[in-house]
Amino acid sequence: MASGVTVNQICLDAFQALKAQRANKYIIFQLNNDRTEVVVSKTSTSGVYDDFLKDLPEDDCRWAVYDLEFEKTGAGMRNKICFVSWSPDTAKIKSKMVYASSRDALRRALIGVAVDIQAADYDEASFEALLDKADRGA
Repeated sequence: MASGVTVNQICLDAFQALKAQRANKYIIFQLNNDRTEVVVSKTSTSGVYDDFLKDLPEDDCRWAVYDLEFEKTGAGMRNKICFVSWSPDTAKIKSKMVYASSRDALRRALIGVAVDIQAADYDEASFEALLDKADRGA
């Protein structure tokens, strides 16, 4: 934990609910105002990927997990939990630095993530980009 940031227990509980009970489709995480703790910004049951993208701010960093369901040719339906590091080009440099140095604290706490993606714009976070990465590892 290079930045000294901790992960709030609510983040872990929300992730377990997504992973075990499929209680949510995605979770958005952010740093608290003091930048000392990772907290849940939003959870959603929406299966519409565009809703997920709309919840990623245009000008600030976030982390997210998305429960991706897809069909692998010849192998049937698959589920992969995807971790997205969102760091848009328009975010402030300080925010990018703090989120980058704090990423591992959250990522290590989320056991069961299958796909890891870093995105600086909506194209890099597109459904197709996520699907491509998930499909290669399925």
